[in-house]
Amino acid sequence: MKTLTLYAPAKINYLLDVIGKRADGYHDLRMIMQRVNLCDEITITLTQTNEITVECPSKGAPDGPRNIAWKAARALLDFSGLNAGIHLKITKRIPVAAGLGGGSSDAASVLMGLNELLELNLSDQILMEIGCKIGADVPFFIFKKTAVAEGIGEKLSSLENIPGCFILLVNTGVHVSTAWVYRSLLLGSRKKLNVLPDKIESIEQLVSVFSNDLESVTIPAFPIIADVKSQLITLGAVGSMMSGSGPTVFGVFKSYEDAEYARQEITKGTNWFAATVNTL
Repeated sequence: MKTLTLYAPAKINYLLDVIGKRADGYHDLRMIMQRVNLCDEITITLTQTNEITVECPSKGAPDGPRNIAWKAARALLDFSGLNAGIHLKITKRIPVAAGLGGGSSDAASVLMGLNELLELNLSDQILMEIGCKIGADVPFFIFKKTAVAEGIGEKLSSLENIPGCFILLVNTGVHVSTAWVYRSLLLGSRKKLNVLPDKIESIEQLVSVFSNDLESVTIPAFPIIADVKSQLITLGAVGSMMSGSGPTVFGVFKSYEDAEYARQEITKGTNWFAATVNTL
């Protein structure tokens, strides 16, 4: 049996502008998306069963057809016209429903892994087109670069020479529904889009572009998000923001030691998830 193990990274949003609602129910966005090295582990095995099976024991992550990784495998088989048995074993390290893109990254890894295992030789562009039908963030993980993402997230352009930094991710465990956040967002209040600099050459310049329109919904409903942001700044973060639709908050630090100190301090007496990671 052919087997391949891949590591599916999380993402954070340095910028998330919601431009407007589309006729298809999605929203037009403009985002800066950055991968970080907190990764799920995906093992893909070709079997003799002609079935797609998913093994994912983590709480909150479904098995079977409701798992986005299953949908990715199904979509690739449908596109290629092949029949194959596929077993997916997913070890989750990225918190579920956290604004970190874990499910989308898993799906992207399945598309790329099956493309290799089945020797389909599909281009990244084709994989991204397939991925977009599964989830708006899936193409970004196939793109594999820091990117400005527009449309629903499928229009990607690379951002070169972004300074690397250490990121502290903090998730307090509150549940935030992405669908609820977008439904609750008041559109039309924006005066103009944030201006992106031609170059981002320092961490300070990077932090200057931080903006997330979805915080206007999540923070009033979940004040702990603002509390975590404030604590991270107090603990030495150069900047802090919520990622995606939340609830994960991240802080940007100049050194691993500073980020690790903040992780230890902010989690004292809590059961919060926190991880110090590098940008990719």
